[in-house]
Formats: sequence, structure tokens, C-alpha cells
Amino acid sequence: MSDEPKEFSRAIENLIAGFRALPEDEGRSKRRKTVDLGSLIDELMVKHRISHDSLEHSIRDKWAELVGVANASYSHPLIVEKNLLVVLVSHAVVRNELFQHKETILGKLRKLPGCDGIKGLALRTG
Repeated sequence: MSDEPKEFSRAIENLIAGFRALPEDEGRSKRRKTVDLGSLIDELMVKHRISHDSLEHSIRDKWAELVGVANASYSHPLIVEKNLLVVLVSHAVVRNELFQHKETILGKLRKLPGCDGIKGLALRTG
């Protein structure tokens, strides 16, 4: 074993410095300025679109109008990923029906606010 004293972490060194009334070692880390909690929460809500309806939520609200009531009862829009709307379909006949009318559905879908970037439908059975 070595006779050299063991080095403490910066937190322990600062704790000891506090007991001895010495200045703390700030090292390379810098403290961020404090931010008002209310403004931080507002910023996070805007960033993650918490206070606004999501794109998928607005599509689900209009889904029966887009595909018809009968088809809407057997299908459910899940998520928009990579400019594709992923739709969960529970019946093969409805899946085929949606596939046949895909361009008409996409045309109606692109008229919804924020949905003009959707390029296609991904129909998944489940």
C-alpha cells in the first residue's frame, strides 16, 4: 500500500473547506443562473406541446369524418412518425377498404391544420 494520502472528491473538499472557513473550489463546473419556476414550466409546456393539442389528437377527433363511421369503429390512428400516419386496424376488410381509399383519405387529412406534411398511411393489423 502507498503512504500517499488519498484524494477526496471536489464535494468533500468543499465540505471540508466550509468547516475550515476557506473558499470553495469551483473548478471547471459553473453554476447556471437560477430561473423562475413559472417561466421554466411555461417554456417546457411550449417545448413539449403540453398545453396544445397534439397532431395525433386532432386527427383522432376527425377520424370518423376522414374514413367514415363504419371504418372508424374498426380503426384507430396511433402516431405520426417520419411523415407517415400509423393506423391500427382490427379487421382485414376495413384494412383493405382503407388501403383502397388511401389517396382520398390523405387528401382529406392534409386539409387538417398541421397535417399537410403527412405523406402516407401505414396500416397495421392489431
